[in-house]
Amino acid sequence: MSEENNKPEGSDESLHNSVPVTGMYKDWFLDYASYVILERAVPAIEDGLKPVQRRILHAMKEMDDGRFNKVANIIGQSMQYHPHGDASIGDAIVNLGQKDLLIETQGNWGDIRTGDSAAAARYIEARLSKFALEVVFNPQTTDWQLSYDGRKREPVTLPVKFPLLLAQGVEGIAVGLSTKILPHNFRELIEGSIEILKGNKTNVLPDFLTGGLADFSEYNEGVRGGKVKVRAKIEEEDSKTLLIKEIPFGTTTDSLIDSILKANDKGKIKIKKVVDNTAKDVEIQVHLASGTSPDVTIDALYAFTDCEVSISPNACVIINDKPVFLSVNQILEYNTKQTKALLKRELEIRKAELMEKLLFSSLEKIFIENRIYRDIEECTTWDGVLEAIDKGLDPYKPDFYREIVQEDLVRLTEIRIKRISKFDAFKADELMRKLQEELKEVNYNLKHLTDFAIKYYQNLLDKYGKGRERKTEIRAFDTIQASVVAASNAKLYVNRKDGFVGSGLKKEEFVCDCSDLDDIIVIRRDGKMMVSKIQDKNFMGKDILHVGIYRKTDDRLTFNMIYLDGSSGRAMVKRFQPGGVTRDKEYDLTKGTKGSKTIYLTANPNGEAEIVTAYLTQGAKARVKVFDFEFASIDIKGRGAGGNILTRYPIRKIQLKMEGVSTLGGLDIYYDPIIGRLNTDQRGELIGNFLGDDRILVCYKSGEYELNSFELTNRYEPSEVLLIEKFVPEKVLSAIYFDGGSKTYYVKRFMVETTTLNKKFNFITDHRSSYLKVISSEKQPQVVAKILKGKVEETIEYDLDMLIDVKGWKAMGNKLSTYEVKEVSLIEPVKPPIKEKEDGTTADEDDLEVGSTIDLSPKKEDDEEQLGLF
Repeated sequence: MSEENNKPEGSDESLHNSVPVTGMYKDWFLDYASYVILERAVPAIEDGLKPVQRRILHAMKEMDDGRFNKVANIIGQSMQYHPHGDASIGDAIVNLGQKDLLIETQGNWGDIRTGDSAAAARYIEARLSKFALEVVFNPQTTDWQLSYDGRKREPVTLPVKFPLLLAQGVEGIAVGLSTKILPHNFRELIEGSIEILKGNKTNVLPDFLTGGLADFSEYNEGVRGGKVKVRAKIEEEDSKTLLIKEIPFGTTTDSLIDSILKANDKGKIKIKKVVDNTAKDVEIQVHLASGTSPDVTIDALYAFTDCEVSISPNACVIINDKPVFLSVNQILEYNTKQTKALLKRELEIRKAELMEKLLFSSLEKIFIENRIYRDIEECTTWDGVLEAIDKGLDPYKPDFYREIVQEDLVRLTEIRIKRISKFDAFKADELMRKLQEELKEVNYNLKHLTDFAIKYYQNLLDKYGKGRERKTEIRAFDTIQASVVAASNAKLYVNRKDGFVGSGLKKEEFVCDCSDLDDIIVIRRDGKMMVSKIQDKNFMGKDILHVGIYRKTDDRLTFNMIYLDGSSGRAMVKRFQPGGVTRDKEYDLTKGTKGSKTIYLTANPNGEAEIVTAYLTQGAKARVKVFDFEFASIDIKGRGAGGNILTRYPIRKIQLKMEGVSTLGGLDIYYDPIIGRLNTDQRGELIGNFLGDDRILVCYKSGEYELNSFELTNRYEPSEVLLIEKFVPEKVLSAIYFDGGSKTYYVKRFMVETTTLNKKFNFITDHRSSYLKVISSEKQPQVVAKILKGKVEETIEYDLDMLIDVKGWKAMGNKLSTYEVKEVSLIEPVKPPIKEKEDGTTADEDDLEVGSTIDLSPKKEDDEEQLGLF
């Protein structure tokens, strides 16, 4: 053993020769991270491919003979370039094949909609698509490198002349970063590239093979921090059945059904069963439990299941061997410029080829027509032969675009005698003329490169764009409040004396049905208010007077309250709304003085104001010891207001005398035609002011009408709604519809005679091609129609109220015209003149409904104003 090996481990020399593990880890980690980022997970921006995908396509190009190849053979060919197992290559091939763009498939390749996997590689086949052969490969413009074992060449990147990265999308997780680029529409990408070449801005949005609905309002061009909401397409087959026709991207029918069943098990939704009828098209039947609203269930499916998913894009690509974060529009612009540059290189290569062909054709013609080949007959050496040919070409050299080199002379010597003897000068001139014409065209395209690139893209669109229309419908989604649409899967109980509230107190007083997402509001006798999340058993303070469900957005719930102020002994009265709160925080509804307590309290969902009778104590000095009080006489204020004085004398009891009516008036309901939902946020068109029994009338393009309540959970398909308004039974509807049987337009006027809610009634012919064209509830509706009389087209205006009498809703009506009707459209009614109100503002004639009143009494601002004189 040497002296060096005998050094003790703890010696200074041993420590000096050691390598710190931290340094090794740092280097190895960086090497590994770089490898995963560049070679495994993140695509190159030039061709939009990860290395395994690029190697697969290169291997398939080498194998390509126009016929299908077994995927197992393709995997074997790809393993010459990809230093990993066959499983990863096989998965990558299937992934490419399912995107239906670069690879034509044969056999069972699985189904991205159902999640079914592909058959074994030995059973399925593939070949490159015509599109791939045209846009992906060109050996002349490809940069090459040696494969991992140095035996073969492989492309650094493929010269793709198309935004392939955005068309296919990509997802990858590397070390320290990830990428997620969503797939975009084939046609829209090409159209976007054309716009970029024209110097215009463009904004492309994702499109998914699974279809569905998508809200891209927060897409943010696909950069980090953006978000896309994708929803299943759900249709109402009838009042008891929903049909899911398209599913969100990233889900499968199996995973979607599982999420629905889990939500049902948790009580979030109420369904009987789910049936998967998916075959050529997706169809999942959701059978509803009895008494369940289809509209609320659709919202609940979006809120609690995978019928709505949120996707966070993160566009990260490799540029110059570095990961870079870009927006999808920047990627499209990069790919468009790259395509233009590749087209330029191809044109330049073709130009060089044409010039070489012209040069040699000229040399050949001179060589044969001037019999230069005879000058070499007497030459005894090879150098002499080349010198003789070169000398014979001297008079023509100034006309050539480049210097004649020895290779050119050698090619002339290789011309066979047979070709010389059969040389046709006319054919040679014709060939040269065609080459010159092509060269002229190439030069023109090089000078007008942008126009040439636009034509190239347009040609791709014409050849391959058919059948690649957008599948995902772009929508703006409404925000669904989970607590509103959650099924009532729990019951609320209260022990008022001991102060316990919860869903687990089944032996105590029942309050109402609720869901486990609800918040509970409690008001106690001591005048304290608290809001808390529902629990099995929750202590919220003794002597509970009111307990119920708290809705943050409910701006109509009003409390009428009378309380005793502990310091002054006065009875105070107030009306208030709970407003925004912090959970589990106590809010004092009195002035907060010691001894204050609540004497009377009611909760009124629509701001009702009752009349109560106050009884003073027998010992009170007041002359009148019993008097009435109307809550409508005071304003609704914030919960922190002290209230007004009801009386200075002690009260024995408060008794209800008369139930109140709403002091808030009706509820203004708006319809948002973009998302097809009702709202009270003044979004869209004002339908009207609604009270409890009022109804909404909806008329659809299908020729059906429907009466609904004004619940904000109602859903409508915007593209199908022709008329939506407050229902007035006395109003006459005027309609023009197309009868699919007779191919004729009919006109009818009728009144809605049915009263059943949420049921559609068809008021036109039931032929499958029949549809409603125009409908109006105006008193004197007018339409303009284009009528074809022979070969002459006339435009005629009709007053529908003069054209036909009012008949039953089932009546067929009369023909609009005996001539062919080309087009019918409604003339917008003239708005009534605007009148000035007393306060200087303006109002339409119909601003005030019959029986409405205007309160001109002065407002009372002082919280301490005395209301009783007793």
